[in-house]
This record gives sequence, structure tokens and C-alpha cells, in this order.
Amino acid sequence: MIRVSRLNGKPFIINALYIETIESFPDTTITLTNGSKYIVKEKEDKVLELIREFYQTVNLLGQQIGGNDSEE
Repeated sequence: MIRVSRLNGKPFIINALYIETIESFPDTTITLTNGSKYIVKEKEDKVLELIREFYQTVNLLGQQIGGNDSEE
């Protein structure tokens, strides 16, 4: 699940597994697999970042490689 905001600033949560497309018209529009469309305040790149973080959380993308932690 990802938290995004409507254009009026009111936050809501979308299940990222059901996102089919993300478009900018210039407002960011998220279309779900059931055809529902949501216009959100966040930019397309931010929504993609939130989706990647969610997928990593549920282990669909695996662990992110890199970072500041070093194993010795």
C-alpha cells in the first residue's frame, strides 16, 4: 500500500499491486487494473519511488543493493 494525496491535500492509500498505469497530464493520474482513476498531488517519479519501496517491503523486488552499510 502507498500513501498519496488528492489535489486538495487529503491523503489516501492505494494498493500498489493494482496499479496499471501512471500518467502525467500534467497532473499525475493513477489508473488501477479495475479501471478506477485517481488524480494525485505527487509527481510521477515520487509515485514510482513509493511503489518501489512498497515492493521491496513485501519482497517483490528483493533487497536494495548498495548504501552506506558495509559488511566485513
